[in-house]
Amino acid sequence: MSNHFTNRKSRTSVSIGAHRVLIASTAMLAFISFWRAAAVVLNDMGSSAFYAGAIAEHFVGKTAPWFVLAIMLLSYAVRSVYIESSSMFVRGGVYRVVKEAMGATLAKFSVSALMFDYILTGPISGVSAGLYLTGLLNELLHYAHAKLVLPSNGTAAVFAILVTIYFWWENIKGIPESSEKALRIMYVTTVMVVLMLAWCSYTLWVRGAHLPPWPRLSNLVYSSDALGWLRHTSLPYTVGLIGILIGLGHSVLAMSGEETMAQVYREIEHPKLRNLEKAGFVIFVYSLIFTAGVAFFAVMIIPDAVRSNFFDNPIGGLAMYLVGPLPLRLFFRAFVVVVGVLMLAGAVNTAIVGSNGVLNRVSEDGILPHWFRHPHRRFGTSHRILNLVVGLQILTILLSRGNIFVLGEAYAFGVMWSFALKALAVLVLRYKEPGAREFRVPLNLRLGRIELPLGLGLITVILFALCLINLFTKQVATLSGVAFTIIFFAVFSVSERVTRSHATEHVALDQFNLEPGEDLTPEIVGVRPGNILVMVRNYNTLYNLNAVLDRVDTHAQDVVVLHLRFLTRAGSGEYELTPEQLFSLEEQALFTRSLAVAEKKGKTVHLAVAAATEKWDAILRAAQSLKSSTVVLGPSPNRPVTEEARIAGLAWERLPAPKPQLILQIYFPNGQEHVFYLGPHAPHLTPKEIDLLHRIWLQLSNEVAPEELHHHDVVHFALEELQQELSNSERAKVFARLRQHLEETQHGRAPHGGVSRDRNS
Repeated sequence: MSNHFTNRKSRTSVSIGAHRVLIASTAMLAFISFWRAAAVVLNDMGSSAFYAGAIAEHFVGKTAPWFVLAIMLLSYAVRSVYIESSSMFVRGGVYRVVKEAMGATLAKFSVSALMFDYILTGPISGVSAGLYLTGLLNELLHYAHAKLVLPSNGTAAVFAILVTIYFWWENIKGIPESSEKALRIMYVTTVMVVLMLAWCSYTLWVRGAHLPPWPRLSNLVYSSDALGWLRHTSLPYTVGLIGILIGLGHSVLAMSGEETMAQVYREIEHPKLRNLEKAGFVIFVYSLIFTAGVAFFAVMIIPDAVRSNFFDNPIGGLAMYLVGPLPLRLFFRAFVVVVGVLMLAGAVNTAIVGSNGVLNRVSEDGILPHWFRHPHRRFGTSHRILNLVVGLQILTILLSRGNIFVLGEAYAFGVMWSFALKALAVLVLRYKEPGAREFRVPLNLRLGRIELPLGLGLITVILFALCLINLFTKQVATLSGVAFTIIFFAVFSVSERVTRSHATEHVALDQFNLEPGEDLTPEIVGVRPGNILVMVRNYNTLYNLNAVLDRVDTHAQDVVVLHLRFLTRAGSGEYELTPEQLFSLEEQALFTRSLAVAEKKGKTVHLAVAAATEKWDAILRAAQSLKSSTVVLGPSPNRPVTEEARIAGLAWERLPAPKPQLILQIYFPNGQEHVFYLGPHAPHLTPKEIDLLHRIWLQLSNEVAPEELHHHDVVHFALEELQQELSNSERAKVFARLRQHLEETQHGRAPHGGVSRDRNS
């Protein structure tokens, strides 16, 4: 397929084929099990357990756990909406999909509401983590008889800002999303949840249990800020349905993070839909037990007289009122704080990554100027979008002054409108794209050729009912949310017009013919086996391409220039991106510069772009698929070269058989080159090591004469002896001697796994 790009001019030294760009959309993606997918979602969704129940009780009183339980049951229905949406895996991203379903205006409002959700996720998570930490510190200061008491909201706000700035810098540098980290955090969290369930159950068995009051109108105790504009009416006190909707509206934070389930769809291994359903069930059961369990246990165990003191860190308060000795309870509370900070801080990072992903997709769709996606000169990340997002998050923290209830109100506004607009889009697509689906939300009534999606329609109505009740009861959230949405809508509308009017300003860039494909092979790319794979990420750092073209005769050995387009879960995890989205203005500028380098040197290069989620898995799978002999790249701005080579070696081990032997070359701007060998290869011995081997051979050959002994026999024998020592009681001594040897030779060794040389020397 060719897109609207056409050649601006022909190049004399670069073949016409060099302007062809192969777009591999799926071949280099890494896939995860449904357990890992569930862990990723639970890291986001499970964090709400640390504050959702307490916020709900602050607004509606002791009946709050029942509303939290109802919301968790509703989350199972919302989960079905996201599964149906994922099963369509439509092309384009959030803006294009909603635009096709409901038009450009609602699409802009939908993205604006989604951004409001993401902008609030970071602050509420960071402040909640800060409140847990401050609560523990004040408790320890109290038992230490210190007179110092840290101000809860102020300290939490400072902590949240510091965490936000930390993850801003990490994202500027370009940290990858890691399902492995998510899984490890969930291991630790599960230990905490099991301990909490067991200890709370034992406490109730010892002291006796009383369930929270049933959610009747007479049992609802509204706080002064729970009713918003309805406080001047009698409806909340006389109409049962209104009271129930108010209670549910203040509890919706319990299912915040549900949208992450759709974002991991692309990463889930085959069979995708079945594994997504499994992950969804695990998420539902885990979050039901954790989030609803915390809400019920807090009301049943913490005394009424003091429970409001722990609304900002309910699990911490729960730990202090369990049966058991004080030191043990303090230790458990500290454990809770560690887990809480891990999960909630992770949610801060997720919010930054998510906002960045969504705005990148919006920018690619022409709704934001490409100026926002201008890559960082050193790290190649979209730093301007990150600066905007983090600036808004820090402003939100400052305006809220660390008040978890204000943040909770505003966050609930964004969460509900995101859910409602998603359900509406899926409902509309039932009629606009009525074809077969792998999954449909249950309860569908067919009357002749007409299908009535009763289940999906009911879910949509419930979600919009909660949105409407929140409009009236959450005064601050409504004003701030509507203002934010209108401002973003206006910005999107104006910038879309400006972007379209300046669409012809980039004529200085080369034009390319995009050819979509599933895989990268020598035949498809048009290269011979044994080619050199050159990785490019930023048009400011093409010195590795320069170095390769200086040394290689492209008539004898082909050069493939490959750019990896890393896909984040937010903004693209739920949708299949088009070739034009994978090859945006930044990629066009990158390949224009690459062709200019090739033209200057009179060499031919072959261009390709591949979607990826894991850097080294994608690079080495591309090299394996292309039958490359060498992989060339520049240094990582985040890791030392030896660490980069170690990670590459681990990724090589994960390749399917037969694994190729590869040379890895890393070029630095100053001309220095580091060479590593991936896979089994002959070691590069120094003259000193060769001399030692020869002297040992002389001694042994004299002893075993007249038997013939070769140098490789000495090496083989020594290796077998070492292997035997590693398998017996001498193992510890071997490692001790090895560490001593490494320390003694530290300064004289070349970089681990390779050789270093200066091209300019």
